[in-house]
Amino acid sequence: MTSPLELVAIAEAVVDDVEQLFIDGLGAPPARFKGEGDFATEVDLAIEAHLRSSLTQLTGIPVYGEEGGGNADLNQTAWVVDPVDGTANYAAGNPLCGTVVSLVHEARPIVAIANFPLLKRRLVAAEGMELRTLGGLESGFGGGEDALPFEDSRGHIGCSSHLPTPLFDDLRSVGLRPRMTGSVCLDSAFVAQGVFDGAVNFSPHPWDNAAGALFIQAVGGVATDPEGNPWTAFSHGLVVGTEQVHATILDSIKRTGVGTRQV
Repeated sequence: MTSPLELVAIAEAVVDDVEQLFIDGLGAPPARFKGEGDFATEVDLAIEAHLRSSLTQLTGIPVYGEEGGGNADLNQTAWVVDPVDGTANYAAGNPLCGTVVSLVHEARPIVAIANFPLLKRRLVAAEGMELRTLGGLESGFGGGEDALPFEDSRGHIGCSSHLPTPLFDDLRSVGLRPRMTGSVCLDSAFVAQGVFDGAVNFSPHPWDNAAGALFIQAVGGVATDPEGNPWTAFSHGLVVGTEQVHATILDSIKRTGVGTRQV
């Protein structure tokens, strides 16, 4: 396999190719309904088609995408793509959305690019390199040795509107401040950039969480599944954050008994 450092450069160039299409299509209406409250726009489909074709031709590695699926083996090596993370936001003209491309090898992420062009933010990570970010504050990840306990600072955590109400309430009761962006990868990206101190979701889809797990690992944070196990492409959910906030979220999950419910 080509090295992650070479592959991340290829993947970032492919993401560059679809950026203008993403920007121009903001506000695209639903074109294909996948379930209650879940849909894709024509832009989702067009971007994924381009990502799939280009990544396959340039690297020979199969692609597993949100819209088109694929026969890629996540236990081997595969690209995982989400053409528009936060599609409901995108269709509504909400800028909290982006394109996410990851590479998993033996079910763990080794390359990740998340591009949020309407926010002028981008994160790039790969094994063997430090996280590279565009946009956001210079302070970066909030989990260093000098980080304040969350009760003395912000304690903002990203979560979904589908988060079980008992867990949401418990997180608030211990002093954390849940925030809903509507974009799963953006939640993790915000943690890596120091906007949030943690994030939690129960998505079973690798395109939602592969990039976020790698971003947090790259900055020295903690990234696990909701039971505290190392995250893999088969995990049902992701919990990320500073060491303290991550532990606090896991404690709330155990205390409320929501487990790894798929929400």
